[in-house]
Amino acid sequence: MTVDVAPAAPGFVSELLTPGQLKRLIPRSAASATTVQQARRNVRSILQGRSDRLLVVIGPCSIHDCMAARHYARRLLQMREQWGQELEIVMRAYLEKPRTTLGWTGLLNDPFLDGSGLISHGLEIGRSLLEELNAMGVPVAHEIVAPATMSYLDDLLSWVAVGARTSASPVHRQLASGLDMPVGFKNGVEGQVQVAVDAIQSARHPHSYVAVRPQGTLGVYSSLGNQDAHLVMRGGRQPNYDEDSLAAAAALLRKAGLHEALVVDASHGNSQKDHHRQSMVCADLAGQISGGNRSIVGVMVESNLRSGRQDLLAGRTPDPELSITDACIGWDESAEVLRLLAEAVRARRSRSLQPAPEVAC
Repeated sequence: MTVDVAPAAPGFVSELLTPGQLKRLIPRSAASATTVQQARRNVRSILQGRSDRLLVVIGPCSIHDCMAARHYARRLLQMREQWGQELEIVMRAYLEKPRTTLGWTGLLNDPFLDGSGLISHGLEIGRSLLEELNAMGVPVAHEIVAPATMSYLDDLLSWVAVGARTSASPVHRQLASGLDMPVGFKNGVEGQVQVAVDAIQSARHPHSYVAVRPQGTLGVYSSLGNQDAHLVMRGGRQPNYDEDSLAAAAALLRKAGLHEALVVDASHGNSQKDHHRQSMVCADLAGQISGGNRSIVGVMVESNLRSGRQDLLAGRTPDPELSITDACIGWDESAEVLRLLAEAVRARRSRSLQPAPEVAC
């Protein structure tokens, strides 16, 4: 557990750089811009059915060590090159972590892992890391936890999620409606899919809402709606990655007049909080994809350099390669999962190329 460090006095602590100031301090490079723009186009093509590749959002539950994140990204870049014809691999680079009760809330909020809450440093460290990863050629994914922080990072993100705890939040739905990237809404914590379908419908429509301007002041924004809002199946009290659950979710989307595009999270409720079960979930999904299921357009996996997790303890430096939040599968297992999913895409693709069977008269 993290040691709690109380501020000297409650109330105002310090000024932050404005989003515009941070973006000028750490600008998006031309190489990063290319990575982001291409990945967004690729993900949109997959969600809209124009590409038969599979979106795979894979990476640490949360990033706590930048050097380890770079090391992971270099390995993932090799996987992107190896499986690029089958998979659009986006690195899970979550810098904020929602907590049910208490715990470390991510690199943006507590960059030195000591409860000091130096958010100004966290924003600089986090943006710098995302810029490096994109410049390397690895697109990144994030979760919208605190809507205000999106103004500091939005130009470096290719895909974002709205979590199970916040899919019902009007603020998150409004913000998603104005983002220039695909947004995945997760089903509710208990497994309710309808709340995410409602969120998708809301995010696809225009909104007027209050958000942080680049100058740091609040302003009223008007959105046109995000047509790439989509559903993420993450399980609940029970897993929901099985064929019947996915078919039921697709039926809900169809009833709402939405494209039947499903991203399936192999972790959380679908793994029943056992990280080793993620490979089993992915194997099941690979079987469904190989069998011709086209509603499965993406998979999410919590993965790190080493398998498992560790507690964050005072006075002890954490292992940089091991998660300090949810347990993850290790690199070797991750590489095998990517191979399995890529082969499933090949199998699904080959099925579509086969001639239709003759019908006996």
